Amino acid sequence: MDFLSIFGVILGFAAIIGGNYLEGGSLSALANLPAAVIVLGGTLGAAMLQTPWSGMKLALRRLIWVFASPTYAFNKGVDKIVRWAIAARKEGLLGLEAIAEVEPDFFARKGLQLLVDGCEPQNIRAVMEVESVMLEQRDVDAAKFYESMGGYAPTIGIIGAVMGLIQVMSNLSDPSKLGAGIAIAFVATIYGVGLANLLLLPIASKLRSIARVEAEFRDLIIEGIISIAEGENPKAIELKLNGFLHR
Repeated sequence: MDFLSIFGVILGFAAIIGGNYLEGGSLSALANLPAAVIVLGGTLGAAMLQTPWSGMKLALRRLIWVFASPTYAFNKGVDKIVRWAIAARKEGLLGLEAIAEVEPDFFARKGLQLLVDGCEPQNIRAVMEVESVMLEQRDVDAAKFYESMGGYAPTIGIIGAVMGLIQVMSNLSDPSKLGAGIAIAFVATIYGVGLANLLLLPIASKLRSIARVEAEFRDLIIEGIISIAEGENPKAIELKLNGFLHR
């Protein structure tokens, strides 16, 4: 569980609500159902329009990463690759077949299988780099879903504000209806800007950073697999891969 993300969300909303209270406002003044419907529905609808169904499903699945992000132990990754190198030196590349069968990481398992099949180092690198790039792009696209929502939300909030002002202008002769229109106008703007800057854009940035770490971990696997294919000494491989620990 990523407690920093949870605390960040709580702190952000607490600062807005607390500041409103210190200025003499009330929580009920910020609660406006029509404004919420306009901003949430409009923002989600715009994002759905630009995103294919498969991309939206992935984006929703990746949302859990914001509060329970996967962890990548680079030091354990280095240790595992060194063990592979030692096994390959003792038993040959075919000795890695049994290791590949029980390897839980599909990306590493694919690299090991390429080693066992006797592929040339440059071919292994080409295959694995293409796979890594496509995986990273998929995760970046999931982040773009929330990034696009963060771009639409303030604009939809302005639309809600204009709609509220239209209601105000159309009811100038009835002062009892002016308050509701003005409330929608201002609260919709708050919802749009707040939703974008307190949730959607930070979520997109968080998913991008996780995708980058994932890509770096795959780079570690690629360099390790290539080093084994080239017959490098396990100690030399360890020294080379230790550079990933300084990220």
